[in-house]
Amino acid sequence: MSDADEITVYSDYVCPFCYLGRQSLSEYQAEREEPLDIDWQPFDLRAQKRGPDGEIDHDVDDGKDDEYFEKARENVQRLKEEYGADEMQMDFSREVDSLDAQAASLYVSDEYPEQWLDFDVAIFEALWEEGRDIGDLDVLVDIAEDVGLNPEEIREVVESEQYHDELRAEFREAQEHGVTGVPTFAYDGYGARGAVPPSQLRRLVEGT
Repeated sequence: MSDADEITVYSDYVCPFCYLGRQSLSEYQAEREEPLDIDWQPFDLRAQKRGPDGEIDHDVDDGKDDEYFEKARENVQRLKEEYGADEMQMDFSREVDSLDAQAASLYVSDEYPEQWLDFDVAIFEALWEEGRDIGDLDVLVDIAEDVGLNPEEIREVVESEQYHDELRAEFREAQEHGVTGVPTFAYDGYGARGAVPPSQLRRLVEGT
């Protein structure tokens, strides 16, 4: 990691607002004179719907009805236009499970930090721009190979339980820090939740 300033970002790949929030963050990063690194922290948006085996039970009522999703879609469309996210093809991904993708990303951030951002961006793009199922191990392996990572190493990591256990610990830590939704941006004890505009990220980091 460089000596650049750093913003913490809690996110989940299946959250459309996390994709859009990353667009906003990229715009703010491009405006800055000094680099701003990302301290990525995983978050399980579907924790309430997971059974004891870790699988998502789509029949569990999480309070998000059709009216909720319709309103969310309207917000996604508005932000797509506001942030110029023309490549975004999907508005919601209700069936895809991001757990394996987050485990792989956590491993890469630990072992290959200089390649993590490329991997992270590629996962977001695969889902939201290309409509690929990032819950499919073969898709994850392809993404890893595309950004120069060892595909079989990523396959082995995902198939093992080591990083899933670490991931669950990260989820608990996020909750302990008061994170209840994503994306959440944190800097120097202050935070901003949602796909906030670059100007709000600037105020968070620079106070102006």
